[in-house]
Amino acid sequence: MIEAAIFDMDGTLVDNTAYHVRAFELFCERYGVRDWREKLATAFGKGNDDIMRLIMPEEVIREKGIEALAEEKEGIYRAIYAPAIRPVAGLRELLERLRAADIRCAVGSSGCRTNVEFVLERCGIGAYFDVRISGDMVTRCKPDPEIYRTAAAALEVDPARCVIFEDAKAGIEAARRAGAGRIVVLTTTLPREELEREVGVDRIIDDFGDIRSVDELR
Repeated sequence: MIEAAIFDMDGTLVDNTAYHVRAFELFCERYGVRDWREKLATAFGKGNDDIMRLIMPEEVIREKGIEALAEEKEGIYRAIYAPAIRPVAGLRELLERLRAADIRCAVGSSGCRTNVEFVLERCGIGAYFDVRISGDMVTRCKPDPEIYRTAAAALEVDPARCVIFEDAKAGIEAARRAGAGRIVVLTTTLPREELEREVGVDRIIDDFGDIRSVDELR
């Protein structure tokens, strides 16, 4: 029996992958980094610390610091995404159904707290979420399961009684390692055929409109 729902944010609550990629493009141009795109493709769903270490030269990290670099990049992202932000199709309707069924909801994101609040506020969906766990609230980001275990604990629900919504490989692994009862994955970031090869995925959807009833998640 599913008692709670935990949602990843980037690529799940909002279809924002293209905006993050564009933000990285602008950010890396500032520092003359040219080989970032291939590296970023392997890092979706991970935290900024891991991404910065993967993409940015060591000398830049030593000079600026990872936290300052992450804040700079996320500031670019929020500036370019703000005019276009909207929730993934069908999300608000699903959140209403979950509320009516007394299924509590949480956000479990590797993103920073500022970005989580930015998305929830701009999309007008903050009231649906009892718990908000961001990457800067844990010691290890996805694919480690800490974010999802922390969210489930805050909801006072065993992970095995949670449905987790994801879009990225790192998040799918985190959900699986957390012991999620069900894992539902959106095709916002990766093609369906690639997601079909991921272990532990219970259902693949294009958007939340594919879910007609809460009973489909139980």
